[in-house]
Amino acid sequence: MSQVRNFHSVRLDEDKCKGCTNCLKRCPTEAIRIRNNRATILWDSCIDCGECIRVCPNHAKVAVTDPLSIIHDYEYKIALPAPALYVQFPQVHYSDKIIAALYKLGFDEVFEVARAAEVISYAISRTLINEDRPRPVISSACPAVLRLIQQKYPSLLENVIDIMSPMEAAACIAKEEAAKKTGIPVERIGAFFISPCAAKLADVRNPIGIEKSSVDGVIAIKDVYTQIQAHVKEGFTLPEMERASAVGVRWAIPAGEAEAVGMRHYLSVDGIDNVKHALEQIEDSRFDRLDYVELLACSNGCLGGPLTVENGYVSKSRMQAILRHTPDKMVQKTEIFDNAHEKFRMTKEIEPNESQRLTGTMMERIIKTARIDEIEKGLPGLDCGSCGSPTCHALAMDIVGGHASEMNCIFKLNERISELAGELVSLGASTRFKVGANRKDDAPDQKEE
Repeated sequence: MSQVRNFHSVRLDEDKCKGCTNCLKRCPTEAIRIRNNRATILWDSCIDCGECIRVCPNHAKVAVTDPLSIIHDYEYKIALPAPALYVQFPQVHYSDKIIAALYKLGFDEVFEVARAAEVISYAISRTLINEDRPRPVISSACPAVLRLIQQKYPSLLENVIDIMSPMEAAACIAKEEAAKKTGIPVERIGAFFISPCAAKLADVRNPIGIEKSSVDGVIAIKDVYTQIQAHVKEGFTLPEMERASAVGVRWAIPAGEAEAVGMRHYLSVDGIDNVKHALEQIEDSRFDRLDYVELLACSNGCLGGPLTVENGYVSKSRMQAILRHTPDKMVQKTEIFDNAHEKFRMTKEIEPNESQRLTGTMMERIIKTARIDEIEKGLPGLDCGSCGSPTCHALAMDIVGGHASEMNCIFKLNERISELAGELVSLGASTRFKVGANRKDDAPDQKEE
C-alpha cells in the first residue's frame, strides 16, 4: 500500500498566479498543470521540494510553516537550529551569537541539530560496517529526495539507509535530556526546528520511516530572521551547553554528510535536476563501485533552501568563517552514541508512492497505456508546456484521464483551425457555384424575333 499524504507545506496563492509556465517546467515530479490560466497542483505527486517557490516570478507559491507563537503551547521550549541558520547574517562569524539570540526569542533551551548530525553520522557508519547493504547506499537526510525516490525511482528504496534524519534525532535527544534535567514530562516539552526547507514541515506532519515525529513545530528561517538580527549585536552570556563540532555543522553543505560518515568512495549531488540524473544512473548500475551517495534537493544543499534569506553561494562562503570558529573534532562520545545505529533506526518500511500509476484492472491499464502511446505519437513531442501540461506524455495521460483534450495542444489546435478554414473555403466555393447555377436556371428564355 502506498503512503497516504494529506499535508503539504507548499501552497498556491491563486490571486497572484498569472498562469506562466515557470513552475510547470521546473517541477521534478510533473505535479503542476496550468488550467484556465491558473496553476493547479496535483497534491498526490507533490514532494514539497519548494522548487516552484524558488522559480515563481509572481510569488504565487508559498511555504506554510509554523509561526513562532506556537512555542507558547508548551511548558518547556527547545529550539533546534539547522546549521544553515548560522550563515544568514552578515558580519556574524560565531554561531554563539545566533544561539544566544534564540534564547532571547523565548526558547528555554537550544539544541543544535548539528550535534545530532554527529550522532547520526556515527550511527550510519556503524550500520555500514556491521551490515551488508546494496551499493551504493543512499542518504535518507533530505525528505524531498526521499519522496522523489518513492515516486519516480521506487526500485532504489532498498538502497536508502534506514536511519533517522538529524532533525528527528535532535528532537528525540533534546526532549529526553530536558525531561531528565527539569523533571517536566516529555509531552509538555516542545521541540521546534528552525528550518531552511519547506519539505521539513511536510516530513513532520507526514513522516517517512517512523510512526510519529518528535518535532512539534517547524519555523522558517525567514520568519525569524528579523527578530534574530535585532539581537545578534547585543551583548550576551551563553548558558553552559553541549556544542556541536565542525563535523556536524558541515552537514549543511554538499559532501559534509558523506565526510562525517567517513566514506572514501562517495558521491555528493545537489540541485533537484542533478539529483534526478544521479538517480537514473544509479538505476542503470553506473555507480555500483560507490559506497555512499548524498543527495540534496537544493543547490548548495541546505544553504540554498527556499526558506533561507541569504544567497546560497554567499552562505557557503560565510560557512568557512563559522567553521573556523567551531571545534574541528567531536567532543568525547557520550551515552547518546551508545547503540545509536539501533536507537535512531527507522521503524517503518519506506514504501513506493504509486499516485501516478494508472488505475483500474490490469486489462484497463493495458488499454489506457496503449491509448496514451497512441495519443502521444500524434503530438509534436516538443514538451513546450503551452498546453498546460509539462510534457507531451503528461498531456496524453491527462487526456486519457479525462482532464484535458487534444485541443489543449496549440499545434493540434492550429491544425484543426486550418482544417476548419479549409472546409469553410470549400463550403463557400460550393455555395457560390450553386447560387450561380440557380440564377442561370431561373433566367427567362429569350424570345426569337
